[in-house]
Amino acid sequence: MSGWGRSYRYVGPVELKATVRPGDGGRRIGSATDFVGWIVEQSAAELAEPFTYVVGMDGALRLAPRRSEHVACADADMVLSAGEISFTREADRWTVSEVSNQSTGYCPDVSSWVEVARALDAVELRRPSGFTHEVVFRRCPDCEEHNIVRENDFVCVFCGSDLPAAWNVDPTA
Repeated sequence: MSGWGRSYRYVGPVELKATVRPGDGGRRIGSATDFVGWIVEQSAAELAEPFTYVVGMDGALRLAPRRSEHVACADADMVLSAGEISFTREADRWTVSEVSNQSTGYCPDVSSWVEVARALDAVELRRPSGFTHEVVFRRCPDCEEHNIVRENDFVCVFCGSDLPAAWNVDPTA
């Protein structure tokens, strides 16, 4: 994993991970040519919605339809980031119009943007300077439930306990 940031293992429902079969993963996009080949296969209806993405442990972007589970997109492997992404056509090239770290299966920290940016740069996609929608995930140290922190309110929605300031979703990380 040399040169890569923190990795995230799947922390979502075990029954979802159990349904993943080898080869279920999203399409690996390792170059601009890969992206062009993939994007032309997408219908106008698919392009109107965000896609599921992960950045695999090899640093490559993997894309799947929006309603795909991140764990399936990743072939049940660990990831460097995960979320949703939208593309738009600007003049003569495709660009990233929106990108988030919204994945309740992997709960990546907002710091995973570095890996997303690196993967998008590798396929020569124009991109924003950071997540257009950041999701802050924390695990409650008392009840151990996963939380999405809203409006900087670091309080567990399940039990009312204070949530830590630093990412802590995966206790083994």
